[in-house]
Amino acid sequence: MIARTHSKVQLETALSRSRITLLIGPRQCGKTTLARQFVPSDSTNYFDLEDPVSLARLEEPMTALAPLTGLVVIDEVQRRPELFPVLRVLADRQPLPARFLILGSAAPELLRQSSESLAGRMEIVTMSGFSLAEVGIEQQSRHWLRGGFPCSYLAASDNDSFAWLKSFTLTLVERDIPQLGIGVPAAMLIHFWTMLAHCHGQIWNAAPPARSLGVTEPTVRRYLDLLEGVFMVRQLQPWHANLKKRQVKSPKVYFRDTGVLHHLLGIRGERELLNHPACGASWEGYVIEEAIRVVSPDEAYFWATHNGAELDLLLVKNGLRIGIECKRTDAPRLTTSMRTSLTDLELDRLVVIYPGIRRYSLTEGVDVLPLVELASLSGR
Repeated sequence: MIARTHSKVQLETALSRSRITLLIGPRQCGKTTLARQFVPSDSTNYFDLEDPVSLARLEEPMTALAPLTGLVVIDEVQRRPELFPVLRVLADRQPLPARFLILGSAAPELLRQSSESLAGRMEIVTMSGFSLAEVGIEQQSRHWLRGGFPCSYLAASDNDSFAWLKSFTLTLVERDIPQLGIGVPAAMLIHFWTMLAHCHGQIWNAAPPARSLGVTEPTVRRYLDLLEGVFMVRQLQPWHANLKKRQVKSPKVYFRDTGVLHHLLGIRGERELLNHPACGASWEGYVIEEAIRVVSPDEAYFWATHNGAELDLLLVKNGLRIGIECKRTDAPRLTTSMRTSLTDLELDRLVVIYPGIRRYSLTEGVDVLPLVELASLSGR
C-alpha cells in the first residue's frame, strides 16, 4: 500500500481540534481507506451510507448517533444531506462525547446544507489521488500518464488503467452526480467533458462549447462549475494587478487528474502522449497540480496580459509571491515574459520547472528546477 502520509497528518491535526471534520475529494481517491485507519469498518462507530445496513441503522439518526463516544465516521455523506442538522446538534453538546469525521465526494456547496448547518463547527480537509511525492519520482512517467487515482495508477497495464478510467467517468455522470440532486443529462455532460479536454490549459470561453452543444452560455458555465465541484477540473483564476496593461480576466481550465484528461483525449500509452498535440498542455497542468499540492498556498492564480506577457502559476504563501513557469523543453531560457512578470508582479521568486535533471540559475531571482526538486518549494 502506498502511504498517504501528508493526508493522514492533515486529517489527524483537524480531528484533534475540530468537533466535525469534513474529508472531501473525488470518488475513488482513497478517502475511505484513510478513514478506516482511524475507525475500522466493522466498528459500530463507522457508517457507510452506500451500505444498506448503515442506512438502516440511521433511520433514526439522533437515536443511533447520540450514544456513541470517541470518533464517529460517516462515509458518503452526500447521500443523506438531512444528517447535517443532526450533526450540528450533536456537535454542540457539552461536554462533547464524540467527534465526527464525515466523508464526501463533492465540494461543500454541492453537499447541500453542510456549510450553513455546520458553520463554525467544521474543518475541511481536501484529499486527491496519489501525488508524485507519494509514488516516487522514478514513477513520474507512469504517474503523469495514468494520473493519481489509485485504481488507475496501480492497474496491471496501461490498457487496464484506460478501462478503469472509462468506467469511472461514466459512473460519475450516470450515478454519482444525480445523487447530489443535480439533473444534467449524462450524455450531454460526457460530451461537454470530452470537449473540455481539448480546452485544457486554455483561457475559458463559454461560447464555442455552448454553440456545439446547442445550449446557452450560462448552461455550459453551470456544467463547468459542476465538474469543478466534484474535483474533476480546476478553474485557475487570473491575478488582477494594479497595472496599466490590459489583463486577461477569464479563468484558465485545467483537469485536476491527467489520467482522466488522457482518457478523454483517447491517449492510451506513453508514446501516444509524447506525440499528442496536447502533450505540452498536459505537462503544464500536471506540474501546476503538483506545485499546488507541495506548496499548499494561501492563494493560486495565473497571470496574462493582452500584450502577450504571462505567468503559468502565481502562488501566494505567507505573504510571499512565488511565480512558476512550466516548460517541457531540454534547457529553458530566460524570456521577456519572465522578466516582465518578475518585475510587474513583484515576485519574491520565479521558478521554471522542466523535465531535466540539472538545476541552474537564469538570472537573479529566476531558477530552473527539475521536476524532482519541486518539493524544495515547500520551504518558501
